Amino acid sequence: MATVDHVQPRPPSARRIRSDKLIDVAYRLRAFGIVAALALLIVVTSVVQPRFLSGQEVNFVLGNTSIMALLTLGEAMVIISRNVDLSIGSVLGLSAYVSGSMFGRLHGVPAGVAIVIAFLVGIGVGAACGIVNGALTTIGRVPSLVVTLATLYIIRGIDILVIGGGQVVASSLPNAFFQVSLKNFHNVPYLMCAVAVVIGIGAYYMRSYRSGRDLYAIGSNPDAARLVGIPSGRRVFTAFVLSGSIAGAAGVLWASKYGTLDSTAGSGYELQVIAAVVIGGVAIFGGSGSVIGAALGALLLNTILAALYVGGVSPFWTQAIAGAMILVAITIDRLISLQLTAALRRRRSREAA
Repeated sequence: MATVDHVQPRPPSARRIRSDKLIDVAYRLRAFGIVAALALLIVVTSVVQPRFLSGQEVNFVLGNTSIMALLTLGEAMVIISRNVDLSIGSVLGLSAYVSGSMFGRLHGVPAGVAIVIAFLVGIGVGAACGIVNGALTTIGRVPSLVVTLATLYIIRGIDILVIGGGQVVASSLPNAFFQVSLKNFHNVPYLMCAVAVVIGIGAYYMRSYRSGRDLYAIGSNPDAARLVGIPSGRRVFTAFVLSGSIAGAAGVLWASKYGTLDSTAGSGYELQVIAAVVIGGVAIFGGSGSVIGAALGALLLNTILAALYVGGVSPFWTQAIAGAMILVAITIDRLISLQLTAALRRRRSREAA
């Protein structure tokens, strides 16, 4: 009697495993470099200016980092897919004003319920903006740089038209709303802890779920991703909606932190977020990086700005330093990419010989 052997699936080749390990080690070293730079900056600044490690300064840095780190989560997803969202600053500003102004209309509603409604409204505003960006990019096939640059100005224009010369003042907001960003444990804001949990969930999703891994494949090679059946349009659209929703939630937190809101809220903030993402190791051309690295980039950037402040350096250097750090980060990414490509090519040549 003839027998038929069952065909077993082929395990990943040793060459593929070693190549993946080499790439993983390279980017882990990049994340370690960010932590090392952060530690060195803290040590040097605290030696020059001891009050840098005071509880007030630590609370200030972590409080500012929490909103930026949250925004890096959505921005990192978009950039990993080889796109960019320039509209998050305008979305944040619009969400901050709309959610803040709602409290004046919710008379007789308990503060806790009003805060939940404010978050739902803010997230809804952000999601609507994300849907527009995602649809124009994926369905209209307009480059995301063009789309989000346009919506940056359109949303900011809507913000100015809605607000006019008015503003939301802190006295119109409930005290419980301010506690969302002010409550802390030994000068570590609870908000920062909550954002860290959200970043951890985002990192697990990007690493462990197929839809998250698909964003890396799309960013690495969009044409190849489509050929293997990855629903690129749907994945990119979802990334934009998530980015917009996160920016909407960040706008509510912005209102909680600053209280007084006008049409300039969040202006230019998108550039700082993108700088943090790139500094954190997310390749500007997509396909590599992590949301944890992006959050560390936000922490490093805010620590640098705080160090400049306690050192008496003019705040007008902020944008110049952020721009310089983007150039340095992109250069490092390019060098890492070239070195990895050369190392993998040499390894394959030796294994083929």
